[in-house]
Amino acid sequence: MKALALRRETAGADALVGRILCHDVRNGSGEIVGRKGARLDADAARVVLGAPWEELHLIEVEPGDLHEENAGRRLSAAVVGEGVEVRGYVGGQWTLAATRRGLLRVQRIALAGINAHEGVSVFTLFDGQPVEPGETVAKAKVTPLVIAEQTIRAVEQTASAAGGVILVAGFHPTIVGAVARESLDEKQRVRFEQALARKIDWFGGRLLAIRYAGGSARAVADELRALTAAGAQVLIIAGASALDPLDPVFGGLTLLGARMERHGAPAHPGSLLWLARWDGRPVLGMPTCGMFSQATTFDLVLPRILAGEPLGNVDLAELGHGGLLSRDMAYRFPPYRSGAARGELE
Repeated sequence: MKALALRRETAGADALVGRILCHDVRNGSGEIVGRKGARLDADAARVVLGAPWEELHLIEVEPGDLHEENAGRRLSAAVVGEGVEVRGYVGGQWTLAATRRGLLRVQRIALAGINAHEGVSVFTLFDGQPVEPGETVAKAKVTPLVIAEQTIRAVEQTASAAGGVILVAGFHPTIVGAVARESLDEKQRVRFEQALARKIDWFGGRLLAIRYAGGSARAVADELRALTAAGAQVLIIAGASALDPLDPVFGGLTLLGARMERHGAPAHPGSLLWLARWDGRPVLGMPTCGMFSQATTFDLVLPRILAGEPLGNVDLAELGHGGLLSRDMAYRFPPYRSGAARGELE
């Protein structure tokens, strides 16, 4: 790449052809007749030459150089993975969009390595966000008007080694079973059932009829066995007294031989969420504050489970970073209902 400054008195059309404008050129009426970044052909060169300018700044493309648009096209194609596509080029940026509903997954180390190259910019939504088909999840651009092809080749190698840098993991069509304590009154039951059914439906799953357990560990264990016999792949338990080690729910899990992965989450609201595993199935304890419409840690963890992630203690421990779940963090929750805040049903 070579930068050139041409003075009007010495410039001819031939000196402009094939070179790239570093700035907009306007005619006597102030209209742009040569746009920044444009590579001039013979016709464009004559128009620019007829505009009232004193000095023109150009870039001469040398062997081994790429124009920003072509380089950006290759950059975008390199970083997209499964569930993401390149949509279009506007304002010097390539748009990358989700092709399916799922969880955005960003290979952050690979992304940082790619962005460490001078002149390369790829910027995304946060890793782990639920996204809809067609939603913009990232944009990519090459900042200079011309960049060395070897830089783009290095980016392509990094992205290929990562297996795609920006991906959307689709939700699995999962059969979900839920058990709640009998202490819920009829009105609460209806509200709880409707709220949970809407959430599971958004993920493309199927919620079995919710079962209500009596006040004994044996009753809880029996209901969980019945749900698995009916095909439940993921189990949810609501209404347990999470601070009581002798609550029948935990006794029932002990009878079944379930293993507690973590009791409590470093986030709020929903710090009393817990996660166990029984016979290969995740058993998710819903915090009481999330049983109806409020978005809690449950709405961060459930999407990951339904996307097939094998969560454990360390994964829940990492919720502490960003665990103050204020309304300003609504973007982290699924948009369960059109017209409502993300994560909300009402």
